[in-house]
Amino acid sequence: MRLSQSRRAFLQTIAAGLPAAFLPAARMDAGESLPPVRAITRGPKYHWFGYYDKLQFDAAGRQVLGMQVDFEHRSPKPDDIIRLGVIDIAGGDRWKDIGISRAWNWQQGSMLQWLPGSKTEVIWNDRDANRFVSHILNVRTGKTRTIAAPVYAISPDGKTAVAPDFRRLNDCRPGYGYAGIPDPNAGVPAPDDAGIWKVDLRSGRRQLLISFAQVAAIPNPQNDMAGAKHWFNHLLFSPDGSRFIFLHRWRKPGTSGFVTRLVTANAQGKDLYVTDPYGKTSHFIWRDNEHILAWSWHPSDGDRFYLYRDRTERVEVIGKDVMTQNGHCSYLPGNRWILCDTYPDKQQRNQHPYLFHVAGGKRYSLGHFHSPPEYAGEWRCDLHPRFSPDGKKVVIDSPHEGNGRQMYLIDISSIVV
Repeated sequence: MRLSQSRRAFLQTIAAGLPAAFLPAARMDAGESLPPVRAITRGPKYHWFGYYDKLQFDAAGRQVLGMQVDFEHRSPKPDDIIRLGVIDIAGGDRWKDIGISRAWNWQQGSMLQWLPGSKTEVIWNDRDANRFVSHILNVRTGKTRTIAAPVYAISPDGKTAVAPDFRRLNDCRPGYGYAGIPDPNAGVPAPDDAGIWKVDLRSGRRQLLISFAQVAAIPNPQNDMAGAKHWFNHLLFSPDGSRFIFLHRWRKPGTSGFVTRLVTANAQGKDLYVTDPYGKTSHFIWRDNEHILAWSWHPSDGDRFYLYRDRTERVEVIGKDVMTQNGHCSYLPGNRWILCDTYPDKQQRNQHPYLFHVAGGKRYSLGHFHSPPEYAGEWRCDLHPRFSPDGKKVVIDSPHEGNGRQMYLIDISSIVV
């Protein structure tokens, strides 16, 4: 009798003495040992969290945030609403509704995340008539307050946020902005009245820190910007909050691709520095207050992960012959391990999350998750692995079981001991 993959995985789980709720990842290669994984959301609704650099776990590592929607495979419309919830992974994976949002996308949701330093407060973006806002909810008391501005990255002390122009993002890079409010500067290549805003999460005050015109004026010998349309994306504070990073992107008229620079600035929007000028920066993470790990191109080794030292020209390749594909990277607590993933491979459309041991240079597979071909383009379902505060658990978004996008918990405690 020929066993199905799911049945074979179940029998392997029982043989290993693991709880039946945990199943090895979608596919296991011969001789490969994979950590246990279980679904923490189920159909008929679809669930996901979004980006890899947001706090999905609460401080205790028990409450996990997520979003819920009843359709897939099309762009969000202004009247499409998603539900937001918190899942108790130590209490039967129970889902509890905590709110809704009219400002969301497939890649990053509504920027739902725990406020750094808080055990009870979460924040997310929404749309109120003709403006984008953010809500801060105390999940214990139910008390909510609204900030008259959206957020992207939160400072480590939880007091301030920075955010790009989500209207322009929706125009320039569908899948990262929000529908419902058109960009008033759609016909302006580099506006001086929009760009990156700083938001005080206590007072609600909003301040334009860096304009498109300001950054577009920084010379770029590597790539021509003449006549290009500019936008910003992917903002992230350094661990101490003294600086933040963002991607400056532009597209020339009549072209479909875009060029990217990695830029850092201090928390006041000053002291701008082009860390990577070569035009191909993609996913990144701060390792510490001075170093940034990013997938990019450099004349030394081509397309690879590189560790950049901020405000210097110092750069070194990381995992040169092991981390050879673009992915969503982050450092586990202590910086001994890098958590990453891949896009679907060309042979079987499997996505591969993994851990990279920095000192040993070895890669440890966390599974092989199939992504059906309809998950492509703007509404693709990247794994976007997120780790728990103790660095022993990982949650991914994946459609590999045929139930649409759902969230899965991977136990990595046996690897990172």
